Amino acid sequence: MKQRILVTGGTGFIGSHTTVELQAAGYDVVIVDNLSNSKADVVDGIEQISGIRPAFENVDCCNLEALEAVFQKYPGIKGIIHFAASKAVGESVEKPLMYYENNIVSLINILKLMPKYDVKGIIFSSSCTVYGQPDPENLPVTEEAPIKVAESPYGNTKQINEEIVQDFVKSGAPISAILLRYFNPIGSHPSSIIGEMPNGVPANLIPYITQTAIGVREQLSVFGDDYDTPDGTCIRDFIYVVDLAMAHVAAMARILDGKNSDPVEIFNVGTGTGVSVMELINTFEKCTGVKLNYKIAPRRAGDIEKVWGNVDKANKVLGWKAVHTLEEALSSAWNWQKKLRERGIM
Repeated sequence: MKQRILVTGGTGFIGSHTTVELQAAGYDVVIVDNLSNSKADVVDGIEQISGIRPAFENVDCCNLEALEAVFQKYPGIKGIIHFAASKAVGESVEKPLMYYENNIVSLINILKLMPKYDVKGIIFSSSCTVYGQPDPENLPVTEEAPIKVAESPYGNTKQINEEIVQDFVKSGAPISAILLRYFNPIGSHPSSIIGEMPNGVPANLIPYITQTAIGVREQLSVFGDDYDTPDGTCIRDFIYVVDLAMAHVAAMARILDGKNSDPVEIFNVGTGTGVSVMELINTFEKCTGVKLNYKIAPRRAGDIEKVWGNVDKANKVLGWKAVHTLEEALSSAWNWQKKLRERGIM
């Protein structure tokens, strides 16, 4: 019998790609999503790619009663991958209470229900934002690097949630956890059937780039060109979303097979290579042949100057590695944008 996995935020960008890979690996997936930053027809796309329709419940994880009803309707959930969270750095600076309430209460509700329904483990969707701006000697950043004061309420919710998971496990809760600290997920499924499609104006760089390239947005703003980096723009570690999805599959197998060496394990998930915003724009223009209309804008509150990951631990312990190139990831994002145009969506 297939092991049942609950994926919160499963119609979102990373959640949908992870659901596809979980199904390909033989898991039975139940998705919970309140559709605050995604659309229900993503479930159709997942079915189209995998040939399997995951169960879907339109539920807000902050609603404990509604969430518990999901556990009752779908007995035997063995693992949870928790993506459901608000994730825009800029918006979190403007609406901190919304971020604290949504991101923290949703996790607490899930943890409350896990022992009651005999769920073995949770993969928590964390972020490299927990490192803040690493000191130069800590780049590329390892899992042992100091946790810095968060640069944004969003980043702070990730730090707090990591602590909540660790404290709950330390208290004797009969669960295991893997905290995956991702860097910057980009791209879309190679089929162009699912991809990154935020509601409204994109908060992430790649959809803003592709929407500008196709004419939905008039101009792309590059926030700051006076940072202490080779070209003055921020440096990030951009990872292809399918590679990131595969890291979740590897982490879930590790927990369900009982191979985790500690009740809480932490892994960086990235490529190990830093790429500046201008390098990203130039690479996009080269691999698509499309010139971007962009301007340099003032720095944005909450942005970190430079961060990229040391991913040796994930490579060795999880047996996982990012295998796709930046060009492949950017080409997939552009193909997805063109497909949206064909479908008359954007």
